[in-house]
Amino acid sequence: MILENNRYLLSGGIDPLELCSKYDCPLYVYDSAIMERQYKRINDAFNVKNLKLNYACKALTNINVLKVFNELGAGLDTVSIQEVKLGLKAGFAPQDIIYTPNCVSLEEISLAVAEGVKINIDNTSILEQFGQAHPDVPVCIRVNPHIMAGGNSKTSVGHIDSKFGISFHQMPLAHRIVEATGLTVEGLHMHTGSGILDAEVFLRGAEILFNIASEFPDLDYIDFGSGFKVPYKEGDIATDIEDLGEKISDRFNTFCEEYGRDLTLMFEPGKYLVSEAGFFFVKVNVIKQTTSTIFAGIDSGLNHLIRPMFYNAYHEIVNVSKPTGKPRFYTVVGYICETDTFGTNRRISEIHEGEILCIEHAGAYCSSMASNYNSRYRPAEVMIYKGKDYLIRKRETMEDLLRNQVEVPVFVKEKVES
Repeated sequence: MILENNRYLLSGGIDPLELCSKYDCPLYVYDSAIMERQYKRINDAFNVKNLKLNYACKALTNINVLKVFNELGAGLDTVSIQEVKLGLKAGFAPQDIIYTPNCVSLEEISLAVAEGVKINIDNTSILEQFGQAHPDVPVCIRVNPHIMAGGNSKTSVGHIDSKFGISFHQMPLAHRIVEATGLTVEGLHMHTGSGILDAEVFLRGAEILFNIASEFPDLDYIDFGSGFKVPYKEGDIATDIEDLGEKISDRFNTFCEEYGRDLTLMFEPGKYLVSEAGFFFVKVNVIKQTTSTIFAGIDSGLNHLIRPMFYNAYHEIVNVSKPTGKPRFYTVVGYICETDTFGTNRRISEIHEGEILCIEHAGAYCSSMASNYNSRYRPAEVMIYKGKDYLIRKRETMEDLLRNQVEVPVFVKEKVES
């Protein structure tokens, strides 16, 4: 959002207060212009012959968001058969979807095979089963590089004790499985974590992948995952995409010369593409002062946005109703019967009951992790596209909560005739 003439505005000059009046609160709003900006920036950062950016759709799976990235020319990174099907429904070609599950059954992987998407396997047990069931289907192998990286232990997925990927020390076993089953390995994949700042982390992983890649003669692509850090508050540090792009491109181009042909360099950004594009608007229900704290209690909670409670993540919070009011310190909390704190002792323009707050950077892993905890409805979602607002998810109702519940007939009391 930009602050102009004492009011916040979204892309195309859209007033968020008008959106809240039109669609009610709580409300997720996504700005497609920011998604396009982020996609173009990362796309321009790499100087290689073949580059493919696969949007990691677990960050935000609304089908209209998927359509935006399909329109931009992205591929799709998926982690479940349901995400695969969403991608196909959004118009992605099967060959532009890569399926990278973890700890799923061979039966689910076979469903993805039937859809014609790229298959990425991250353990030797499934690799062996897959090779026997689908020996003619090319695969990608996810490598665990034993690199501890990322901004949170829950999202660091490339360390030695991670459940993700095949250890690079297990490559001799992977080779034996490939040779025994006749599989073709078309790609290698690595993902070390989320919130990574240093290009050197990617370069360390790159050297491991390049060494492994030289032993697989039929590769078409190498996928370096993602994990680029975005700034969650003013003055926050972020991944220097241009520096990363220059260093990775130089090393990748050198490897392709050594390998003997041009491969495709892949990345799978999620948070980087949609985090800054998301805004979560909430209404203040109550201002409550205790002996030491002023609470601003809002009409939402961890059921709608769990990142601050689950990851201890920081999200900037602003008073949209009164952008230039006198600042005071508030602890912003939700309406769930847990300690669902969005921000502690935040300096925010003076808040009154009924005013609208915005929780920023709400595009990635916010709505997609929402639930019906406390039997609360999930919010509506709106997209701003080319200067216009569109409802892209209806607000839930009581009917939605009951839709799949089945009332057992034994609880129906029979009428007793007098």
